[in-house]
Amino acid sequence: MATTTTPSASPGASRESTDGIAILLEASEAAAANSLDLDALLIELSKIVRKIVDYELYALLLPTEDGHLRIAHSVGFPDEVAQSLRVPLGSGLTGRAVVTKATVLVDDVDLDPAYLRAIDCVRSELAVPLVARDRVVAVLDLQSADPNAFDRRVSDLLELVASRFSLAIDIAQLYHAQEKHRSTLETLHKIAQEYSSILNLNDLLEKVAGIVHDLIPYDALALYLKDPQRPLLRHYFGVKFQERVHWQDMPFGHGLVGTAAASGQPVLVADTSTDPRYIEFLAGVRSEVAVPLMLKRNVIGVLDLESLTPSRFSKDDLATLVLLAPQVAATIENARLYEEKERDEARLAGDLAAARALQSHLLPDGCLRVEGLDIAARNEPAAVVSGDFYDFYQHDGTIGILNGDVSGKGAAAALYAALASGLLRSAARTSLSPGETLRSVNEALVDRGVGATFLAATYAKWHPGQQLLVLSGAGLPYPYVYRMGKLSRVELSGIPLGLFRDASYEDVKLALQPGDLVVSVSDGFTESLDERDEEYGEKRLLKILNANREESAETILQRIFADVGLFSSRKAQSDDRTAIVVRVTE
Repeated sequence: MATTTTPSASPGASRESTDGIAILLEASEAAAANSLDLDALLIELSKIVRKIVDYELYALLLPTEDGHLRIAHSVGFPDEVAQSLRVPLGSGLTGRAVVTKATVLVDDVDLDPAYLRAIDCVRSELAVPLVARDRVVAVLDLQSADPNAFDRRVSDLLELVASRFSLAIDIAQLYHAQEKHRSTLETLHKIAQEYSSILNLNDLLEKVAGIVHDLIPYDALALYLKDPQRPLLRHYFGVKFQERVHWQDMPFGHGLVGTAAASGQPVLVADTSTDPRYIEFLAGVRSEVAVPLMLKRNVIGVLDLESLTPSRFSKDDLATLVLLAPQVAATIENARLYEEKERDEARLAGDLAAARALQSHLLPDGCLRVEGLDIAARNEPAAVVSGDFYDFYQHDGTIGILNGDVSGKGAAAALYAALASGLLRSAARTSLSPGETLRSVNEALVDRGVGATFLAATYAKWHPGQQLLVLSGAGLPYPYVYRMGKLSRVELSGIPLGLFRDASYEDVKLALQPGDLVVSVSDGFTESLDERDEEYGEKRLLKILNANREESAETILQRIFADVGLFSSRKAQSDDRTAIVVRVTE
């Protein structure tokens, strides 16, 4: 049998084959181990390529949605080139590799008119497409300052390595897109659940800026809110490289921000240098996305992102912002309305404080000593201002004493009290009896037609020469009199003032002696509630009056206020309280 002798391969070729197999095994293992981490995949790929060829310039480029290639990972390229380089698909050697889905090897780029020069010293280039699911997912690009730097052996081995990484890169991109979508949904839920409770607008916008940056990295963020009076966007919040900044306001229709507001549609610009609508606020900005914030089909503002990198924002980023915008708009509007409410309340509180200060000046000193009488009076409002009031009048040697309680509480009751107080002060400086005085004031209040508001009052007139107290009532709780060792009520007929024109008011005369006591309180005492919603009531008031009937007018006043305050200490005061204590003296 004839023997056939097969030529043996050279030792160098055998070693190259063994090294190639080892590299391919390493590539397969690296692609499998990092299949969900795109950044890690690109780093591992650059390391494996280094074992095949000791490159000077290395880049892994990814296709963008706007039809370009951008550098996702590089070695040896200047930072400004790596960040800004955009190669149109079909242009240059890398663009040709995408269109043809085939490796492009050029020994001398000076002889190839399609070459796009990004770095002056380059003489040779090798571009290898990474294809998965019949589309190019990346391009591996090597460049050298020497002509003929890459041979067919290198390109063949790189094609094999690329085939190991292409599917892993495709999977990593899909996984990244799914994770981004999941993160967007979580962020929407977070905004709805957590950020709606943030009522300080600046705090809210700080949070919004942070979550947007986590989803879509940017170099600058600006939030504009619509001026309520004219078509102008006011710059309310801005960050540049994570530091707070402030830019100028923007009219509707001006710039990309104004365009988004005027049209109600988002604006995405991959290269601002080619868009005539772009207005520069931050030097070096190359891409921008502006999304209108809308509530009930009305634009309330614009969220704007800017980047120094061209094509930084993708259609997926735009979709994410469009999803976020309604939630952001709702939380911003909620916080803005709360701030307006706080400003209104602060302004109202200031007005009420001023009104209370004025009201306290309108009330006379609570301690009054005149011929034959020791008088103590006090008003304690349930709100800032009071509908209760008291007053003292002197006319022709007589002393008038008024205790009044306007229906309702707060500012409206206080204004009505001021009106009634002025009318009473005018009527009291006449020779009319208390009943005639109340009748006169009642007619004046009815004439003003204030509506359902009315004034309950007790008015008394002291005649010192006769030691006579004449009283008339208009719906206020009956006053109490202590004389001849007995505490009793003084029943006064009469309806509140300001309801009916023909109401009549009778006079009741009390002849008093030194030591006698007269006490008048508003219903804010007897109707005060404790934590069990039980009323303070008349019995408790009589008990404290009996226990202190020999004390001075001021002491009695202090103790009835202290007792009702202790009783209702765990319940918010619901009504104004006013009391007048009169002690007849020598």
